[in-house]
Amino acid sequence: MPEPILVVRDLVKHFPLTRGILFKRQIGAVKAVDGISFELYPGETLGIVGESGCGKSTVAKTLVHLERPTSGQVFYKGEDITRLSGRALKAVRRNIQMVFQDPYTSLNPRMTVGDIIGEPFDIHPEVAPKGDRQQRVRELLDVVGLNPEYIHRYPHQFSGGQRQRIGIARGLALNPEIIICDEPVSALDVSVQAQVINLMERLQDEFGLSYLFIAHDLSVVRHISDRVGVMYLGKMAEIGTDTQVYEHPTHPYTQALLSAVPVPDPEAREGRDRILLTGDVPSPADPPSGCRFRTRCWKAQPKCAQETPPLRALAPAGPTEAAVHASACHFPEPRPLLAVDGG
Repeated sequence: MPEPILVVRDLVKHFPLTRGILFKRQIGAVKAVDGISFELYPGETLGIVGESGCGKSTVAKTLVHLERPTSGQVFYKGEDITRLSGRALKAVRRNIQMVFQDPYTSLNPRMTVGDIIGEPFDIHPEVAPKGDRQQRVRELLDVVGLNPEYIHRYPHQFSGGQRQRIGIARGLALNPEIIICDEPVSALDVSVQAQVINLMERLQDEFGLSYLFIAHDLSVVRHISDRVGVMYLGKMAEIGTDTQVYEHPTHPYTQALLSAVPVPDPEAREGRDRILLTGDVPSPADPPSGCRFRTRCWKAQPKCAQETPPLRALAPAGPTEAAVHASACHFPEPRPLLAVDGG
């Protein structure tokens, strides 16, 4: 395996809960991200999945410094970037760009497409000198499959899929090495999703990009990802290759999540056990002790309430699996499931 381009170690992001108007007093904290670790390798797509509120988007915003981490470390090419500011942070941000979830609100409606895609050049003028900016914007529009003559149009003149292509073009403007994709296709129709995913795969091959792909659609994540991490209530529950996680899940939450995926084939559906979880997701302001998932887990034992299970490496799922398969469960047990269709 090559050296990872991005290493996250024990990343924590807590949002304070306060009371009072004039004299605010902290009464607690929302533990949105509570100590997760993972690596991203050059040219790889790491998918992050989990239900709403598990902390996926907070991870994305923390990596690009839209949110400052409470603690933990993020290494980009061996350098800890969590405490950077000023010019040093500006240089790192050039290489780590982001594509946002909603193509309708992430583009300024008062700016033309040319101004939106060209705005990064105002911050990093060395990337595209002034005389070459319009030509560079036209090239980026062509790369993402849009007519370069659309350069003077406004966002309201485009469909949702076209707007997301504009967002991708903006993310490519500074020639980054890493793109953080925060649910980039969740607001799009299914047919348009496929077009955008295919575009992103082509761009990855063409420019050697590394993606951190955040989504809640398991089929989309398997289609585009090399490895997959499953989050639950601010923690990483399981991580491994797409085959390891989707076909040999060991964490009870991963097993429950995969069992809920609709299966179109009636015959295959009959042989598949659906895992129904009881109770609601606990509040991130007051998570359970020990294992976060224990209040909904059918395998929970006293140890689960007393000790937080570490993300432990398991044996590879097969002789061809080289990547580490890790699970944060005291009693990990493979449960073969019908593979989720990645088509």
